[in-house]
Amino acid sequence: MNCQHECSNCKKKQRDEKETRDLMNRLSRIEGQVRGIKSMVGEDRYCVDILTQVSAIQSALNSFNKVLLSSHIKTCVVEEIQSGNEEVVDELCKLIQKLMK
Repeated sequence: MNCQHECSNCKKKQRDEKETRDLMNRLSRIEGQVRGIKSMVGEDRYCVDILTQVSAIQSALNSFNKVLLSSHIKTCVVEEIQSGNEEVVDELCKLIQKLMK
């Protein structure tokens, strides 16, 4: 599980099969929830019911972010620091600020 840098603006991460599958499954569930809300709007469902589902999606996205951020810190950030690149800490701090808006 190492971060691979192909160019200065394009970074990639090699994920193992289980991590990729788990992330994709989470995203598929979220995608299904969004489609469900789209149907609810089309069916003129009550606003509170729709907003409740939107809240569930926000929660699912937050959970996805936590899992991905944890993986990023444990792999990419640690590897970069070990290789002497401490700039990754600034990148992480900026990312956390964006996520907490």
